[in-house]
Amino acid sequence: MMKIHVLRTGEVRVSPYLPFGGDHCSLLKASGMTTPKKDWIWLPVFCYLIEHPQGLILVDTGWHRDMSPRGEYDKRAQIKSLGSWLLYHVNQGRIASGEAIDEQLASMGIKPSDLDYVLLTHLDCDHANGLRAVKDAKHVVCAAEELECARKNGLIRYKKKWWEGIDMQTIGWNGTEGPVGKSFDLFGDGTVVMVNIPGHCDGLCAVKLTNADGKFVLLFADGGYATKSWREMITSGVSLDKKLQRQSLQWIREQSLDPNCIESLATHDTAVTPHIINL
Repeated sequence: MMKIHVLRTGEVRVSPYLPFGGDHCSLLKASGMTTPKKDWIWLPVFCYLIEHPQGLILVDTGWHRDMSPRGEYDKRAQIKSLGSWLLYHVNQGRIASGEAIDEQLASMGIKPSDLDYVLLTHLDCDHANGLRAVKDAKHVVCAAEELECARKNGLIRYKKKWWEGIDMQTIGWNGTEGPVGKSFDLFGDGTVVMVNIPGHCDGLCAVKLTNADGKFVLLFADGGYATKSWREMITSGVSLDKKLQRQSLQWIREQSLDPNCIESLATHDTAVTPHIINL
């Protein structure tokens, strides 16, 4: 039995073309530089705490408290926290009091050092900026392709300060599940599998959680931004490889329509609310 806590860790404000721009959306349009701020939208930022028989697992970290110190939108604090004026202009964030990941863990009686694993689906700011708050976890894991992607795109999209000084472990694929045949079985028993779903970025991973009966929950991060992404096959506006992004979204669709799929969750779906899944 696994228990999955779906935790809302703040919000992000973006151009509507960033999550739902589609196959022909330009990066300029997705960035919001050509869209009036009045038309931008707020999306939730979710992380997931998994109580697994072999330990506590956190998937992604959301925003760090220091980018929203008073629980509200704070331009100066966000630019300092992210270390990037450009990223601030692409997405703004805020975290209500008590919503930062370390605050939520503390409310559950959990210290960062109690976490056996932090699994990072990828290293974009709204997924990895809060990593410093849980740096005492026993293992912090991401795909080697994502670290390399961050190195190549560090001037614009990523800032190594979010994970600098943290002992990050990169995974070597030990399975062939997923749209490009690359997966990593965390415990070797099929219960927690990171599946490479590239396109949005090179090392993006979904996390597939499966019980003894074959029922599963799919956490597909930014492989799509909502259920409508895979239902209508709407790719996001931010993509390093649009063909791979669409291939990954098709895999997410197939998994989500599988009768054994209990829930299929995107990180930024406005239709999702915090809840607990017993698997």
